[in-house]
Amino acid sequence: MRNLSLAYPLLLAGFLFCSCSKDDSVKKDEAEETDETGTTKKVYSLDMSKTVWADEFDYEGSPDPAKWSYDTGGNGWGNNELQNYTNTVKNASVKNGLLTITAIKEILGSNQYTSARLVSKSKGDILYGRIEVKAKLPSGTGTWPAIWMLPTFASYGNLSWPDNGEIDIMEHVGFDQGVVHANIHTKAFNHSIGTNKGDHINVANASQDFNVYACNWYPDSISFEVNGKRYFKFENNTSYNWTQWPFDRKFHILLNIAVGGNWGGQKGVDPAVFPQKMEVDYVRFYGIKEENK
Repeated sequence: MRNLSLAYPLLLAGFLFCSCSKDDSVKKDEAEETDETGTTKKVYSLDMSKTVWADEFDYEGSPDPAKWSYDTGGNGWGNNELQNYTNTVKNASVKNGLLTITAIKEILGSNQYTSARLVSKSKGDILYGRIEVKAKLPSGTGTWPAIWMLPTFASYGNLSWPDNGEIDIMEHVGFDQGVVHANIHTKAFNHSIGTNKGDHINVANASQDFNVYACNWYPDSISFEVNGKRYFKFENNTSYNWTQWPFDRKFHILLNIAVGGNWGGQKGVDPAVFPQKMEVDYVRFYGIKEENK
């Protein structure tokens, strides 16, 4: 989610996917680290035996304050976005087993729209593992929902974006309906200097049904999926330093709908489509196992 302060992001395949139930099992994945001779040194596998952090949204009211905080305000978020993010229940609420983030056409301050951006910073953080979110996306020109991750603590470079990295698990812009993007951003690889790393995939039912958006994050790679189908993988080259791979620190997850902005607003904003909602069935973090070979 592009944001030059601390928010941001962008980007072949063509598959149709079915939605999954809350109790569906998830296929395991593996990553390998090899030396120059091709000899496998370590194997990382997902530990799906239990979640290390999750919100199943099996309650009602505001999002659980023990798990979620809010980013608030209407400063454009580094992308010339039009919404004012609030912490009110009309923009973020939980009912019937779902989190609903709602973007509304209404004036708040100098902004013409309100929405919500939930963050798990210092309440739900992860270093390596599987991040999985089952969600139904909004539609309409000008909507820009995102499921993404930022570092919980800045460690590298000038301690701001993009030096400390960003992992975009799902982005969707309403003017390009059904095309879902995954990206990573670092100091060396980011859209502002034309070196962004990412890909996209067609999800025809993205706004009609729930789909599972996930990334598998290992010390040597990050891969991205929709409904278990991998469509982008970024590998940690052995020659990389922190400018290419800052992904060795804890990250947290963000869920939001932006309105307009440098990417979401490229074809304008249709005020008639609002309100628009992103519904989330669950958010789950799983750990990994490491085995020497």
